[in-house]
Amino acid sequence: MSLVPGSDSSITQVLSLVMYVVFIGFIFYGQRLQMYIMIREVENSLHKLRIIKDDGRKIALETINEIGKPTADPSARVDRCLDYFTIGPQGMDPQGIVYKLDHILDVRDERLKEEVRLLAPNVTNNEVQINNLENTLEAAMALNFIYKVVRHYYIQGRKTMSLYVIMQLQMILPMVMKEAEAYSNALKAFANGQPIGDSVGPLVVSKLMYGYEIRKVPKDCVVATVPIEGRTALVLKAEGPGGNVGKPGDAIETVIEEQQGKLACLIMIDAGLKLEGEMVGEVSEGIGSAIGGPGVDAFKIEEKITKYKIRNYAIIVKEDIGDAVSPMRKEINDAADKVIERVKDIIKERTKEGDTILIVGVGNSIGVGQ
Repeated sequence: MSLVPGSDSSITQVLSLVMYVVFIGFIFYGQRLQMYIMIREVENSLHKLRIIKDDGRKIALETINEIGKPTADPSARVDRCLDYFTIGPQGMDPQGIVYKLDHILDVRDERLKEEVRLLAPNVTNNEVQINNLENTLEAAMALNFIYKVVRHYYIQGRKTMSLYVIMQLQMILPMVMKEAEAYSNALKAFANGQPIGDSVGPLVVSKLMYGYEIRKVPKDCVVATVPIEGRTALVLKAEGPGGNVGKPGDAIETVIEEQQGKLACLIMIDAGLKLEGEMVGEVSEGIGSAIGGPGVDAFKIEEKITKYKIRNYAIIVKEDIGDAVSPMRKEINDAADKVIERVKDIIKERTKEGDTILIVGVGNSIGVGQ
């Protein structure tokens, strides 16, 4: 029971008044308050990105100093490399654009290798170490680029006080942070020469070609002739154990022409992006060119198999984007034996004894020898 007459109604009136004031305040300033909350969240993520980016630069420098033994401080040159960019070919007239892009990518790759040789004179003649250092630099470059793009939109959104710029940035930040953390893990793997999730294709092929004579094919790939289930299998992968993806498109073209197109089928093995809810290391079969990248290699492969009417089968090992560039997980390593069984099933069911087939392990051969 209230001791002061009318006190309950007075308190109710005050609370109602406060509620009305807050409601009216939200009508006029709610969007601005929401924006300040979003800006704060973006600032926190940007701070984490800066730490990840700086750690990436530090790892790259430490690896270059440890392995390359430079005579001068490489910091300035590394910083210059981190801002390196590539301009794609003009696509207004698309005819021949694939080969223009192919040339630009070749020049980019050679330029980065030249930078590594200048940064690390101690590894000038060691292709394995050159490839590993190149991959390390590329991962640091990716982190630097991600940080600068996020910072750009953050500053632009804050300057203009545009809710929609900040809102879009805040909405994609969880995926951006996931990708940045994946590249951060990749840096350590490349620096130490460890196999990564993307190495599962080369790992499968390495198991198939183990103990057999290998030969080099252009560009930066190796192939071995292996008897499997009464058939002759030509198994191909990027040359390892350095961080190298090679040019599977050129290599497959070369092997097909050597065989004058007389192949029963082409089987490609690669890492594939899994959907949420799927397990890491799941193996799936399909049709087509199982290869990522800008599309140059896929174009060359499709041109050649279409010319000779070669059936193209694909096997993928499912993994997350983070798994693909991080040190190889046990589930992915264990999947290699399952893939070999799937390959044998395809060979037995879709070819006949005496046929010649081509098996390609697509991916980065870092840490995976011949």
